[in-house]
Amino acid sequence: MVTRAKEECLNELRKYQEGSHMAEEVREGLKYTDTHEWVKLEGKKARVGITDHAQEELTDIVFVELPDVDKAVKKGDELCVVESVKSVSEIYAPVSGKVITVNKKLEDAPETINESPYDEGWLVELELSDASEIKKLLDATAYKQVNK
Repeated sequence: MVTRAKEECLNELRKYQEGSHMAEEVREGLKYTDTHEWVKLEGKKARVGITDHAQEELTDIVFVELPDVDKAVKKGDELCVVESVKSVSEIYAPVSGKVITVNKKLEDAPETINESPYDEGWLVELELSDASEIKKLLDATAYKQVNK
């Protein structure tokens, strides 16, 4: 009898052998951190999530602890926590600001981060307190270089 874990492992091996193991997506127009968070700037608002690389490394995400709305964070502070079947990881604020929105969908469907890290799986929106911090983040080309 093949266990579920063995079956999943065999499926991953088949994908790799068939060459269908897809490269991780890095989107143009976003800013990135070397700790694998992304930022989409919309005026004075920054939508934040984790990269495709990060969700791939974490594997199946089973829980997300989102911050409270109105929480003030500084660049580098712990923003939230993501738990997967593999580990628990802190997600850090890529910029300073105040949490103005959290993605409530993740409370009931944390796997959305795995399925759609750049669209439906975003984590929070921040009201920027120091827009100049955006300039210190990586663009898509620089982020790809960090992950080689």
